[in-house]
Amino acid sequence: MDALHTRLLVARFGDTFRFYDALLPALLGATRTRGGAEGPYASWDVDGQGVLALFDRTAMATATAATTASPGDGGPGGPDDRTMLVSRVLDVDTAYAACLARGATPTGPPTDRPEWGPTLRSAHVRDPEGNLWELQSY
Repeated sequence: MDALHTRLLVARFGDTFRFYDALLPALLGATRTRGGAEGPYASWDVDGQGVLALFDRTAMATATAATTASPGDGGPGGPDDRTMLVSRVLDVDTAYAACLARGATPTGPPTDRPEWGPTLRSAHVRDPEGNLWELQSY
């Protein structure tokens, strides 16, 4: 289970992909598990644990636009987002509610995302510093 890993939201997907695809295997022993230079998504694991994912920033914003609270609310993949924390949780709805109860700012409610995976469900919040966090189950 990927408890917590970093996802970089990038504008230059191909260049960034080639950079990490050359370095992560050599430096960390990482294996690419998904994606390619054409994007919009790629990820690498070490020993079955996610260590890094890339997502095209525009594709992220487009994919989540329908579920953000309102236009301009700081939804996922906006122009200021460069990094996102991603956690696999047992229950997205429960985790989302727990985050909100502790002061997180909602940016995208729990939503089924079959285009990302047949059973994938995710939600997005911002911590008190404004960092984006995706909660997901699959």
